[in-house]
Amino acid sequence: MGKKALIIFTRNPELGKCKTRLAKTLGDKSTLDIYNHLLKHTATVSKEVKASRYVFYSETINHYDIWDSNTYYKKLQKGEDLGERMKNAFSELFKSGYQKAIIIGSDLLDLNASLIEKAFRELDHNDVVIGPAEDGGYYLLGSKKIHSSIFENKKWGTETVRMATLKDLENSNVHLLKVLNDIDTFEDMKHYEELKKYY
Repeated sequence: MGKKALIIFTRNPELGKCKTRLAKTLGDKSTLDIYNHLLKHTATVSKEVKASRYVFYSETINHYDIWDSNTYYKKLQKGEDLGERMKNAFSELFKSGYQKAIIIGSDLLDLNASLIEKAFRELDHNDVVIGPAEDGGYYLLGSKKIHSSIFENKKWGTETVRMATLKDLENSNVHLLKVLNDIDTFEDMKHYEELKKYY
Protein backbone atom coordinates (compact mmCIF):
# COMPACT_ATOMS: atom_id res chain seq x y z
CA MET A 1 0.00 0.00 0.00
CA GLY A 2 2.66 2.48 1.01
CA LYS A 3 4.32 2.53 -2.37
CA LYS A 4 1.27 3.65 -4.39
CA ALA A 5 -0.68 6.90 -4.09
CA LEU A 6 -3.90 7.87 -5.83
CA ILE A 7 -4.43 11.63 -6.06
CA ILE A 8 -7.94 12.94 -6.63
CA PHE A 9 -8.23 16.58 -7.67
CA THR A 10 -11.59 18.04 -6.78
CA ARG A 11 -13.25 21.40 -6.81
CA ASN A 12 -15.17 22.34 -3.69
CA PRO A 13 -18.82 21.83 -4.71
CA GLU A 14 -20.17 25.37 -4.43
CA LEU A 15 -23.05 26.94 -6.33
CA GLY A 16 -21.76 28.85 -9.35
CA LYS A 17 -18.15 27.73 -8.93
CA CYS A 18 -17.96 24.33 -10.60
CA LYS A 19 -18.36 23.16 -14.19
CA THR A 20 -18.87 26.69 -15.52
CA ARG A 21 -19.13 25.56 -19.16
CA LEU A 22 -21.91 23.13 -18.25
CA ALA A 23 -23.63 25.80 -16.15
CA LYS A 24 -24.00 28.02 -19.23
CA THR A 25 -26.47 25.47 -20.59
CA LEU A 26 -28.09 24.03 -17.46
CA GLY A 27 -27.78 26.76 -14.84
CA ASP A 28 -25.92 26.67 -11.54
CA LYS A 29 -28.33 24.49 -9.52
CA SER A 30 -28.53 21.57 -11.99
CA THR A 31 -24.81 21.81 -12.60
CA LEU A 32 -24.04 21.55 -8.88
CA ASP A 33 -26.36 18.51 -8.60
CA ILE A 34 -24.54 16.85 -11.50
CA TYR A 35 -21.12 17.67 -10.05
CA ASN A 36 -22.11 16.15 -6.70
CA HIS A 37 -23.22 13.01 -8.57
CA LEU A 38 -19.82 12.86 -10.28
CA LEU A 39 -18.03 13.31 -6.94
CA LYS A 40 -19.99 10.41 -5.43
CA HIS A 41 -19.07 8.21 -8.39
CA THR A 42 -15.39 9.14 -8.04
CA ALA A 43 -15.47 8.42 -4.30
CA THR A 44 -17.07 5.00 -4.90
CA VAL A 45 -14.53 4.08 -7.57
CA SER A 46 -11.46 5.32 -5.70
CA LYS A 47 -12.39 3.46 -2.51
CA GLU A 48 -11.87 0.19 -4.41
CA VAL A 49 -8.33 1.05 -5.50
CA LYS A 50 -5.55 -0.58 -3.50
CA ALA A 51 -3.42 2.50 -2.79
CA SER A 52 -3.14 5.37 -0.35
CA ARG A 53 -5.80 7.86 -1.39
CA TYR A 54 -5.39 11.63 -1.29
CA VAL A 55 -8.07 14.21 -2.01
CA PHE A 56 -6.68 17.59 -2.99
CA TYR A 57 -9.30 20.33 -2.63
CA SER A 58 -9.36 23.47 -4.77
CA GLU A 59 -10.36 25.96 -2.06
CA THR A 60 -10.75 24.58 1.45
CA ILE A 61 -10.44 21.20 3.14
CA ASN A 62 -13.81 19.83 4.26
CA HIS A 63 -13.56 17.28 7.07
CA TYR A 64 -17.27 16.36 6.93
CA ASP A 65 -18.08 15.49 3.33
CA ILE A 66 -18.32 12.38 1.13
CA TRP A 67 -14.54 11.87 1.36
CA ASP A 68 -14.35 9.87 4.59
CA SER A 69 -11.29 10.85 6.64
CA ASN A 70 -10.69 7.19 7.50
CA THR A 71 -10.27 6.41 3.80
CA TYR A 72 -8.73 9.57 2.36
CA TYR A 73 -5.91 11.88 3.35
CA LYS A 74 -7.00 15.47 2.76
CA LYS A 75 -4.80 18.19 1.28
CA LEU A 76 -5.11 21.57 -0.39
CA GLN A 77 -4.04 22.24 -3.96
CA LYS A 78 -1.20 24.75 -4.18
CA GLY A 79 -0.15 26.70 -7.25
CA GLU A 80 -1.17 29.36 -9.73
CA ASP A 81 -2.50 27.09 -12.48
CA LEU A 82 -3.52 23.46 -12.90
CA GLY A 83 -0.04 22.39 -13.98
CA GLU A 84 1.66 23.88 -10.94
CA ARG A 85 -1.00 22.41 -8.65
CA MET A 86 -0.55 18.92 -10.10
CA LYS A 87 3.24 19.17 -10.01
CA ASN A 88 3.16 20.22 -6.35
CA ALA A 89 0.85 17.33 -5.45
CA PHE A 90 3.10 14.78 -7.17
CA SER A 91 6.21 16.33 -5.60
CA GLU A 92 4.75 16.19 -2.11
CA LEU A 93 3.89 12.50 -2.39
CA PHE A 94 7.16 11.44 -3.98
CA LYS A 95 9.01 13.26 -1.19
CA SER A 96 6.87 11.29 1.28
CA GLY A 97 8.30 8.06 -0.13
CA TYR A 98 5.70 6.90 -2.65
CA GLN A 99 7.13 5.11 -5.68
CA LYS A 100 4.11 5.44 -7.96
CA ALA A 101 1.51 8.20 -8.08
CA ILE A 102 -1.57 8.58 -10.24
CA ILE A 103 -3.81 11.62 -10.46
CA ILE A 104 -7.43 11.63 -11.59
CA GLY A 105 -10.09 14.29 -11.79
CA SER A 106 -13.62 13.96 -10.47
CA ASP A 107 -15.73 14.35 -13.61
CA LEU A 108 -15.71 10.91 -15.23
CA LEU A 109 -18.62 8.51 -15.06
CA ASP A 110 -16.72 6.09 -17.33
CA LEU A 111 -13.78 5.66 -14.95
CA ASN A 112 -13.62 2.50 -12.84
CA ALA A 113 -11.27 0.96 -10.29
CA SER A 114 -9.93 -1.74 -12.63
CA LEU A 115 -8.71 0.90 -15.08
CA ILE A 116 -6.86 2.75 -12.30
CA GLU A 117 -5.35 -0.56 -11.10
CA LYS A 118 -4.25 -1.25 -14.69
CA ALA A 119 -2.56 2.17 -14.78
CA PHE A 120 -0.58 1.32 -11.64
CA ARG A 121 0.49 -2.00 -13.19
CA GLU A 122 1.59 -0.30 -16.40
CA LEU A 123 3.98 1.84 -14.35
CA ASP A 124 5.97 -1.34 -13.63
CA HIS A 125 7.40 -1.13 -17.15
CA ASN A 126 6.57 2.39 -18.35
CA ASP A 127 7.74 5.82 -17.20
CA VAL A 128 4.35 7.48 -17.54
CA VAL A 129 0.74 6.37 -18.00
CA ILE A 130 -1.85 8.68 -19.55
CA GLY A 131 -5.61 8.22 -19.79
CA PRO A 132 -6.61 10.19 -22.90
CA ALA A 133 -9.85 12.17 -22.77
CA GLU A 134 -11.99 12.62 -25.88
CA ASP A 135 -11.57 16.40 -25.70
CA GLY A 136 -7.79 16.28 -26.24
CA GLY A 137 -6.80 16.41 -22.58
CA TYR A 138 -6.34 13.52 -20.18
CA TYR A 139 -8.37 12.05 -17.33
CA LEU A 140 -5.49 10.23 -15.65
CA LEU A 141 -1.76 10.81 -15.33
CA GLY A 142 0.61 8.46 -13.56
CA SER A 143 4.38 8.44 -13.06
CA LYS A 144 7.23 7.28 -10.82
CA LYS A 145 9.05 10.61 -10.64
CA ILE A 146 8.51 14.26 -11.50
CA HIS A 147 8.62 15.12 -15.20
CA SER A 148 8.57 18.90 -14.75
CA SER A 149 8.04 19.86 -18.40
CA ILE A 150 4.64 18.17 -18.63
CA PHE A 151 3.25 20.58 -16.04
CA GLU A 152 4.59 23.74 -17.70
CA ASN A 153 3.63 25.89 -20.70
CA LYS A 154 0.26 24.25 -21.34
CA LYS A 155 -3.04 25.83 -22.32
CA TRP A 156 -5.00 23.97 -19.65
CA GLY A 157 -8.58 23.09 -20.55
CA THR A 158 -7.91 23.07 -24.30
CA GLU A 159 -7.64 20.28 -26.88
CA THR A 160 -3.86 20.80 -27.19
CA VAL A 161 -2.93 19.51 -23.72
CA ARG A 162 -2.42 15.83 -24.46
CA MET A 163 -0.40 16.32 -27.66
CA ALA A 164 1.83 18.90 -25.95
CA THR A 165 2.31 16.53 -23.01
CA LEU A 166 3.26 13.61 -25.27
CA LYS A 167 5.75 15.86 -27.07
CA ASP A 168 7.42 16.58 -23.71
CA LEU A 169 7.61 12.83 -23.11
CA GLU A 170 8.97 11.74 -26.50
CA ASN A 171 12.10 10.31 -24.83
CA SER A 172 10.10 8.40 -22.20
CA ASN A 173 8.13 5.16 -22.30
CA VAL A 174 4.46 6.19 -22.22
CA HIS A 175 1.47 3.86 -22.02
CA LEU A 176 -1.88 5.20 -23.21
CA LEU A 177 -5.03 3.78 -21.63
CA LYS A 178 -8.34 3.70 -23.49
CA VAL A 179 -9.96 7.00 -24.42
CA LEU A 180 -12.75 8.12 -22.10
CA ASN A 181 -15.21 10.99 -22.04
CA ASP A 182 -14.92 13.56 -19.26
CA ILE A 183 -17.86 15.82 -18.57
CA ASP A 184 -17.34 19.53 -19.15
CA THR A 185 -20.26 20.51 -21.38
CA PHE A 186 -23.86 19.43 -21.98
CA GLU A 187 -22.74 17.61 -25.15
CA ASP A 188 -20.39 15.50 -22.99
CA MET A 189 -23.14 14.34 -20.64
CA LYS A 190 -26.46 14.18 -22.46
CA HIS A 191 -26.09 10.46 -23.33
CA TYR A 192 -25.86 9.39 -19.66
CA GLU A 193 -29.28 8.16 -18.54
CA GLU A 194 -28.38 8.49 -14.85
CA LEU A 195 -27.83 12.25 -15.21
CA LYS A 196 -31.15 13.05 -16.92
CA LYS A 197 -32.96 13.38 -13.59
CA TYR A 198 -30.95 16.54 -12.90
CA TYR A 199 -32.19 18.58 -15.86
